[in-house]
Amino acid sequence: MISEKMQKLVEDNSAIREMFEEGKRLRKIYGDENVYDFSLGNPSLPAPKKINESIIKTVQTEDSCFLHGYMSNSGYEDVREKIANSINKKFCTNFNCSNIIMTVGAASGLNIVLKSILNPKDEVITIAPYFSEYNNYIENYDGIVKPVKSNENDFLPNLEEVENSINEKTKAILINTPNNPTGVVYSQEIIEKIADIMNKKEKEYNHEIYLISDEPYRELAYDNIEVPYVTKYYKNTFVVYSYSKSLSLPGERIGYVVIPNEMENSSQMIEAVTIANRIIGCVNAPSLMQRVVAECLDEKVDLEGYEKNRNLLYKIVTESGFECVKPQGAFYLFVKSPIADDKEFCKIAKKYNLLFVPASSFAYPGYVRIAYCVSYDMIDRSKEAFEKLGQEFINK
Repeated sequence: MISEKMQKLVEDNSAIREMFEEGKRLRKIYGDENVYDFSLGNPSLPAPKKINESIIKTVQTEDSCFLHGYMSNSGYEDVREKIANSINKKFCTNFNCSNIIMTVGAASGLNIVLKSILNPKDEVITIAPYFSEYNNYIENYDGIVKPVKSNENDFLPNLEEVENSINEKTKAILINTPNNPTGVVYSQEIIEKIADIMNKKEKEYNHEIYLISDEPYRELAYDNIEVPYVTKYYKNTFVVYSYSKSLSLPGERIGYVVIPNEMENSSQMIEAVTIANRIIGCVNAPSLMQRVVAECLDEKVDLEGYEKNRNLLYKIVTESGFECVKPQGAFYLFVKSPIADDKEFCKIAKKYNLLFVPASSFAYPGYVRIAYCVSYDMIDRSKEAFEKLGQEFINK
């Protein structure tokens, strides 16, 4: 018999994955060209050419026992030093290799941070809508998720609600910017206001409250929007980063956690997070990909492709009669459902072979997430389907 925790997870299986599987089923029936699957945030742009070149070069030139062997649980020291220097150059920070812990993507980064800070029944504030797996990550360590709904007009944090939600059991606030699923980017002003609230509450409750910034979409920002580097505004900050989106490497599972020296008891925290990397079962980040990303820190995917997709899909969706705030980053549209039941709306959309994810999966019912990390051609072909869906709801 599976555990009680896993029984719940099996019952609540991810709507995103369910839609992905539904897409495969529909393609078998109607053909690839007649199914418009906007469900999964799987990068559609190829990894930079230098990634594959670096993989080949690394395998051919590195000593095999070294390349495929164990290293420190925090990762190769020279790799972490290169990453620290790269961050310093971009954001005028002052990190070194000791501030960087290599991880198996952002998911493992979040897990080792949460394992290191949470006691049973500690609370973590999340800004809804948010990535659904946050619930599971927090509950893995017997924490309690405390969602705070963002402003509906712009999906930025409701700062009054954030402040009112902090209490003596609050251990962390988890933010994600650029945001999945809305594409919203938190400005420097917003980050500073969150930091002011947290500083005040730390003094009130006389214990650390951590800011965890989940940043897999950091490089995916459009229209010259700046994404602030959060450690510059609040000392008790963890930055969790992944190369899954910035270098189109989601299957390689490579990322890192930043722990600044300014954090209270930073050396002890660095040790705790490093040990957590081992004991949650990862042991260390993949050795080959550590070596590869260290040689590709200035590489980028061609954002023009995502920007073209964003502009076309936004035009199609809004001209079909649906409401949507144009995203500033990531690769999702967050579209208001024309009926209260977003899950029912997704079922109806399937009549036109359109696959969306209901935003109830992101703790924000009444909306759907539409991923535009797909081919431009598919978006263009989907226009008639969106128009028919719009006519069914909007133009009755």
